[in-house]
Amino acid sequence: MSKSKTKKEKTRPEFRSEDEEREFWANSDSTDYVDWADARRVVLPNLKPSPKTISLRLPALMLAELKLLANKRDVPYQSLLKIFLAERIEKELRVEKD
Repeated sequence: MSKSKTKKEKTRPEFRSEDEEREFWANSDSTDYVDWADARRVVLPNLKPSPKTISLRLPALMLAELKLLANKRDVPYQSLLKIFLAERIEKELRVEKD
């Protein structure tokens, strides 16, 4: 544990609700309350992202081509679309960091 802190950590407040806590952390600097040098990566193997249903309008030809590609890979077209989106989002985020 790293105790060579340059500033003293503040005591984290008690919250009456998740909304109150969310508001607090949205407007507070976590480094005042947490020594991130002591943080450890945690793996939560059973945690699954909550899906959100959306309506998406695609040109008929694009949808047909997506279904064709999905059929060739033997996956549902919606799953393939999620894969394509995830790959592109990751690529775009990497470009922003550089």
